[in-house]
Amino acid sequence: MSSEINYKHLHYFWTVAHEGSIAKASEKLHITPQTISGQLTLLQDKIGSELFRKAGRGLALTDTGKLVLGYADEIFSLGKELNEVLRGSPNVGASEFIVSAASALPKTIVYKVIEPALRLPHEITLTCKEGPVQNILADLAIHETDLVLSDTPVSSHFSIKAYNHFLGESHLALFASSKLAKKYKKNFPHSLNNAPLLLPTQQFAIRKRFDRWLEDNQIYPKIQGQFDDSALIKAFGQAGLGIFFMPTVIEKEVCHNFDVKVIGHLEEVKQQFYAISPERRVHHPAVAAICDSAREEIFV
Repeated sequence: MSSEINYKHLHYFWTVAHEGSIAKASEKLHITPQTISGQLTLLQDKIGSELFRKAGRGLALTDTGKLVLGYADEIFSLGKELNEVLRGSPNVGASEFIVSAASALPKTIVYKVIEPALRLPHEITLTCKEGPVQNILADLAIHETDLVLSDTPVSSHFSIKAYNHFLGESHLALFASSKLAKKYKKNFPHSLNNAPLLLPTQQFAIRKRFDRWLEDNQIYPKIQGQFDDSALIKAFGQAGLGIFFMPTVIEKEVCHNFDVKVIGHLEEVKQQFYAISPERRVHHPAVAAICDSAREEIFV
C-alpha cells in the first residue's frame, strides 16, 4: 500500500471540516454522503487515528483532526495561489474572477470597487455573487470565490483562514423622496423623531452603528421597514415610503438614479469597506487593482 496520502480524500476531509457536517459537505461537493463517509474512513485508516468526533448534530475535530486541517489549509491555499498565478499569466486566455459581495452593500459601490479589475491588460471574465456574509465567507474558505467585499472584517469568530484588506470608509447621507425631504429636512437630525425609516437588518455592522447614534442622540424614529438588500431599501425609499441612508461617496448617484433628495449628513457614523481574501499579501492582479483603486480614487 502506498504511504502517500490521497489528496482527494484530504479534500473531502477539508470540506467536511469547514462545513461542519458530512451532509453540508455533500451539498457543497455534489457527492453523496455515503461516498464522503467512505473516503473519510479510508483517510483515517491511512493516518491511523480518528479525525472527527460527534458534537450534537454535527462533527468536531479531534486533536489529530485539527493538526491535519492545519496542513490541509496550507496545501489548498497554495493550490489556490498557484491557480491565481496561472490566471494572471499572459500565456493563458481570459481568466474567471469570482467576487462575492455582502447583500447590504450598495450595488453602486460594489460596481465602483470591482470595475478597475476589468480594465487590466489581461482579459477577465467576472462572476459576481451576493449573499449574507456568513455564506460568502464559507465559499471563500473552500475556494469557490476569489474575493469577498463586506462592511464587516472577518474575525476569528468565522473560523476560516482569510485576511482583511481595508479599502476605506464613508460618512452617511440620509435620503428621501421630495415630499418627505421637504418635511424632514428642517431641524435635522432631530426631525428624525417619529420619522419613517428604512434600514438594513441588524446583522449588518452599519445598522448597529446607526442604532448607537440614535440612542446617543435620544432620537426615536419609526422603523418602517428592514431589509437584507440595499437595492430594496432604495426602491422603497424612491416610492416615498421612508427615509434611508447610504454612504456619501455615492450621494450624487443615489440622488440621480432614484430621484431622491438629501435631508442631512451624519459625520459621526461611518461605513467601512473591506476586501477579504485568502492571502495576506495580495498577489492576484485583479485583487490588487481593486484595493489600489479603492484607496486612491474611491474612498479619499
